[in-house]
Amino acid sequence: MTDNFDIVIIGGGILGTSISYFLSFLNKSKKIAIIEQESTVAFHTSGRNTGKVHAPYLYNPEKKKLFAKAAFHGYEMWKEYSKLKKLPFRKDGVIEVALNKKDVKTLEKYLKWGKQNGLEDKDIKLLDKEEIKKIEPEIKCESALYVYKDGSADYSVFTNSIMKDSKNNGTEFLLDSKVTEIKKENGQWEITLNQKKKIVTKFLINAAGGEAINIAHNMNVAKNFTDVHFRGEYWIVPKEYHNLTKASVYSVPEFPDYPFLDPHWIIRVDGSCEIGPNAVPVFSPYGYDNAENIKEFIPKIIEMLGSGARKAIFDKQFQELAINEIQSSMSKSVMINRVKRFLPKIDSDKITEKGTAGIRSSVIDENGKFVPDVILIDDEKSFHILNYNSPGATGALPFATHIVNHLNKNGFIGNELVDAQCGPWKFSEIIEKLEK
Repeated sequence: MTDNFDIVIIGGGILGTSISYFLSFLNKSKKIAIIEQESTVAFHTSGRNTGKVHAPYLYNPEKKKLFAKAAFHGYEMWKEYSKLKKLPFRKDGVIEVALNKKDVKTLEKYLKWGKQNGLEDKDIKLLDKEEIKKIEPEIKCESALYVYKDGSADYSVFTNSIMKDSKNNGTEFLLDSKVTEIKKENGQWEITLNQKKKIVTKFLINAAGGEAINIAHNMNVAKNFTDVHFRGEYWIVPKEYHNLTKASVYSVPEFPDYPFLDPHWIIRVDGSCEIGPNAVPVFSPYGYDNAENIKEFIPKIIEMLGSGARKAIFDKQFQELAINEIQSSMSKSVMINRVKRFLPKIDSDKITEKGTAGIRSSVIDENGKFVPDVILIDDEKSFHILNYNSPGATGALPFATHIVNHLNKNGFIGNELVDAQCGPWKFSEIIEKLEK
């Protein structure tokens, strides 16, 4: 027997699950399914991040307008949803520090962006070194941007709750199901799972995260793009440091055009603290260990050499940055010393336990440049979401409504209830806020 669906979503991360959530309210009679290769949703990037609910101060309001709006409204939506479902959510703020005079100019730019993206004076404030010292005496810096409207959550818990709501509306979640083949048959997509089970769908949404480029290429889409993968590692901080600061602390990134971040001081939703992430180049979206990376090394290198990524990997600055990240993976002190620049009290000898690593997949275009924004591609009877990175988890709910609305307006899915009540939100009201 072959199961037939109206809409199939590949990828049970926070975005794919959020898309299914809204589709399930808007299409009561349609048969909808999510394919997820793991035994649970949010198993990879969605459940292996810093858990921050980001305020939109890092995003250029002209170049990343949609992402910024999604983050702004996503904060309020996750806060409301967590209250409704009694899920952990903390408004605990974040402090972005400038370690030199040049970085101060960047903080001034971030302050301007934050206000353009909807933050109010009470949400964000630029402080000099004396002002921040009074609030956070352990922080050493030239200046700091205190973003009060920033929070902490557990996105794995959120995604599992969204999944339950979607399932209650009839969505099928096909877990432990890896897509091994996709082909067009009689105007529909025939998808083979685990090399044996076949399902058929009228429309396919590719929200596969680290596998999204591979899925797109298998469907002859986005051939001018390739992806590279970076493993973000963390160190768990002992309890004696849990009250070192009141808020998480980030430093201004030195090379914002590359996906390398200086490790942060992270306060998680349960009050525990970590240092991370770095960004170690790996060869698979599942390259958590050496065995997986060795297995994928040759095919990935061949793919990269035959694409625009070739220009990136032979770029000297990229190579230097990559080597620095590899050093931070091999040496605990290299990574922790980056945070000691602004929190000098930390003793790396007291930090002995590694946290859970996650992997971010970044897209490179044919010119060898990292693509800074999400890529959305309409194709015949399919839709592809590529390069959906930070603040992806924060903005997942409103971004999902944007995608569902786009597919409806362009005649791809034809929502039955265009103004449905979707849990605590009215669909049209979310769209109206995003389009302002």
